[in-house]
Amino acid sequence: MAHSRKEKINTTEQALRERMKELDCLYEMVDILVNPNASVAERMAGVVERLPRAWQFPEIAIARITLDDIVYQSANFVDIDYSQGADIVIDGHTRGVIEVGYRSADLPEQANNPFLDEERKLIENIAHQIAVHVQRHEIELRQKELEAQVQHADRLATIGQLASGVAHEMNDPLSGILGFAQLALKAPNIPPTVEEDLNEIVAASLRAREIVKKLLLFARQTPPQKSRVALNPIVEDALFLLEAGCDRPGIKWVRELCDNLPTIDADPVQVRQVIVNLAVNAMQAVARDGTVTVQTETDDSEVMLTVTDTGCGMRAEMIEKIFTPFFTTKDVGEGTGLGLSVVHGIVTAHGGTIDIDSEVDRGTRFTVRFAASNNSEHERPGI
Repeated sequence: MAHSRKEKINTTEQALRERMKELDCLYEMVDILVNPNASVAERMAGVVERLPRAWQFPEIAIARITLDDIVYQSANFVDIDYSQGADIVIDGHTRGVIEVGYRSADLPEQANNPFLDEERKLIENIAHQIAVHVQRHEIELRQKELEAQVQHADRLATIGQLASGVAHEMNDPLSGILGFAQLALKAPNIPPTVEEDLNEIVAASLRAREIVKKLLLFARQTPPQKSRVALNPIVEDALFLLEAGCDRPGIKWVRELCDNLPTIDADPVQVRQVIVNLAVNAMQAVARDGTVTVQTETDDSEVMLTVTDTGCGMRAEMIEKIFTPFFTTKDVGEGTGLGLSVVHGIVTAHGGTIDIDSEVDRGTRFTVRFAASNNSEHERPGI
C-alpha cells in the first residue's frame, strides 16, 4: 500500500516536472519568435536548439524544422528512428513541418513509449506559434513594401508635377533661342567662327528641347495617340536609325523578330521612343565589344519586346532605382537619368509592364509586355 502510494507520488512528480518543462519551453519559444531583431532563419534556428530540452529524454532528443523547403536542425542532428511531428499551416496552406525524435540506439531500454501524450499537444502548439509569427512577419513585410510603394508613388507624382512645370517654363525661351540662332545662320557673310558658335547654340537648343520632351513624357503631359500598329516595323525603324548613327564599331546588333506577331494598340512614336531608349541604354552598358539583341515574341494574348545586352550588368540596389527619375550611373554630362523613367512612363500609360533581369559582368535584359489588340490582326512576315 505504502509502495503503491510512493509510486503514485513519483508519477505525479514526474508529470509535474514534464508539465513545467513544457511551460518553460512554450515561454522560451514565444520569447524567441517575437524577437524583433532576429530574421525568420534566426528564429527557426533558436527554436530547434531549444526544443529538445522539453522532451522526455532531453539529452538524446533532436529537432528539425522544415519551412518553405528550408531546413533548420539542431546541432547534433542525425537520422532518427522515432519521430513526432506537426504541420506548420499558414493561411490554410501547409508550409512546413516541425519534428522531434530519437535514434533507437540512444533510447534507454525501459523506454517503451519515447513520447508522452502531453508532448503531442506541445509540438502542435509550437507549430501553431511558428505559423502565427511567420504570418505576422510576412504581413509586416508586405505592409512595409506597400508603404514604400506609396512613398515612391508620392515622390514620382511630386517630381512629375515639378517636371511638367519646368518643361512648360523652358519651352518658350528655348524656342526663342533656337529660332533666333537658326535665323542668324541665314544672314549673309557670317564669319566662320560665328557660324560655328551659332551651330553650337542650335545643337544645344535641340538637345535641351529633347530633354523637355522627355520631361513631358515622364510627367505624362503628352498622352499616347493610340492606333492598331505592328511592332516589328517600329523595331526595324528604330534600329535602322540607331545603326546609322552608331559610332561604336564594336557593337553588334542582333534582331530576333517573331513572324506573325499580333498587333498592339499603341502610339507608334512613343513605342519607338521605348525601343530607342532601351537600345541606347544597352549600347552604353557595353564597355567595348558586345552584342545588343532586340527580340519580339508572343503568346497570342501578349506581345513581348526584349532588349538584351552583354554589358556590365547591374547590382540589386541599382535595379531598385533604375526607373527613378534623374537616377543615372553615367558620368556628369553623359546622361539625364530620364531615359528609363520615360520608358517606364510610356509602358505604364499603355497598360503594359516592364521587367529587368541583370547580372553583374554578364549583362541585362529588359522585357516589355503589351496586350495584343482585341480581334488582333497579325503581322505578315517581312512587314
